[in-house]
This record gives sequence, structure tokens and C-alpha cells, in this order.
Amino acid sequence: MGQYNAQRFDVSTTMHKENSPRPAVLQHVSQNVRRLRNCADLSQTALAEKSGVSRRMLVAIEAGEKNVSLATLDRVAEALEVAFSDLIQAPENRDYSRINELAWAGTISGSKAVLLARAIARREVELWEFCLEPGDTYVSEADPDGWSEQVYIVEGYLTLRLSDPAAVQQIGPGEFFMFPSNQPHRYCNEADVPLRFVRNVVL
Repeated sequence: MGQYNAQRFDVSTTMHKENSPRPAVLQHVSQNVRRLRNCADLSQTALAEKSGVSRRMLVAIEAGEKNVSLATLDRVAEALEVAFSDLIQAPENRDYSRINELAWAGTISGSKAVLLARAIARREVELWEFCLEPGDTYVSEADPDGWSEQVYIVEGYLTLRLSDPAAVQQIGPGEFFMFPSNQPHRYCNEADVPLRFVRNVVL
């Protein structure tokens, strides 16, 4: 079933402003809704009845011609029994660890919401804020199979060292990374400025 919580955003918000360039995500939504509807063997009328979204709106969505609220997309995802991210992600991109798609634009330039990544949680998700001073390190043993971690850098520079010595990730402000955490890993601040980042542990 769709995992996106539509109540996180005002249902009146849309995926792009009328006077702004049409983002690629609308084309992704158009292609994905049509493909997933056909895979489910549903007509537009049947999907409209199942989702509570008008057929006229669905026709416009599949044509890539319509402003659409996040709440509307969530209803469509629920009816198609897929995740919200399955609708907005580029069809050729099946890497859920790096979705990075604009999903909402505000009325003021610079206001936006970007879906960065998706992970399926079997039990829960922990949200952490980490602060590491220059030269400090947080060391973690391997987590159970199926666990993953997501990090988003607020300020500073993170050096992430995994079990493979060659697999070193350098992540800077505004960047993110997701990885399977069933391996020893270390969060290192090897820069000369404080590091602050958000860490999600997906159990």
C-alpha cells in the first residue's frame, strides 16, 4: 500500500507553480500512473472509482497536463497498491536509495520538498541528529541483515567508512547517502569544521 502520509503537506499545494517551468516529475507521474494502471488491468474509470479521484483528473495526470496535489497522488498510489515514490520516480530509475525528485514547490521561490530516498521498514525508523567535532568519530558495529541507514548533511563534511576499505564516501552539506548497515561502519569528521547531520536508522 502507499506509504506516503499526505497530511504532511497542505492538500492545496501542487507539484509546480502555474508560471514556472513544468518539472520532469510530472512526466514521470504521467508515465508511471499509466503503466501501473495498465499492469493492474484497470480502466481510467475503474481507477477513478477506486481512488476517489475524478476520471477527468486522471486523464489530465496521464497526459502530464495537470497540477496535482500530493494528497491526490497519495490516493492514486493507495488505489494502485504502490508506494508514493513509485509514482514520482523516473521510470528508468529503480534505485530507491537515490530518488532525488522534486515533489512540491511553494509559492515563493526556493520553497520546495524533495523526496531523496525510500527504504522499507520492517519494524520502525529512528531519527537521529548527530554532531561531530573535528577529529571525532562514531563507530558502529554491523546491524542485522535488512537494516539500512540514511544520512543527510546539514553542515560540515562527513567521511563515511564502510567494511570495504575502498568504499569511502565523502558527503558535504545538502548531500545525502543511503547504505545497507549490516556491515561495520564509521562516521568520521576528518575536516576542520564541526559536522552536523541527520541519520535515519531503518529497522
